[in-house]
Amino acid sequence: MSFKEIQTKKGLALSLPKGFTLLEVLLSLVLITVLVAVAAPAYYGLFYTNDLDVAKNQVAQTLGRAAFLSSASDGDMNWGVKVLVENIIVFKGVSYSGRDANYDEVYSTSASVTPSGLTEVVFDKLTGLPQTTGTITLTSANGEVRTIAINTKGAVTY
Repeated sequence: MSFKEIQTKKGLALSLPKGFTLLEVLLSLVLITVLVAVAAPAYYGLFYTNDLDVAKNQVAQTLGRAAFLSSASDGDMNWGVKVLVENIIVFKGVSYSGRDANYDEVYSTSASVTPSGLTEVVFDKLTGLPQTTGTITLTSANGEVRTIAINTKGAVTY
């Protein structure tokens, strides 16, 4: 004879809950809401920081590429980099406005990153040295800042 049959014969019928009470459901929802409210800002902070670091690396790499193309005299012209919101453009020419757009290399960046400071650098043909020096400042939507400096020898530091 099973335990259930014994209890039923003695009049001790077991009553097991068949679901959740309203209080349990509400407490679960409150707990989930609190966890999401705590985790969301941390997630977005990491998201913006990652976008900023990716943009910083892309700017540094495109500066190196333009310097290399100039020193190699590719197309017998100067090469440069223009940093815009959402795009970094490696261009062929003495300036961004006077470039040959057929040779543009466009690299996309996040819209959450805003460039300021030195946003156009042109490198001399043969030497690969920059015609202008300074600092490119990248700012993320959450206020974090990364700077990329280029000196007279063309060294990029960040």
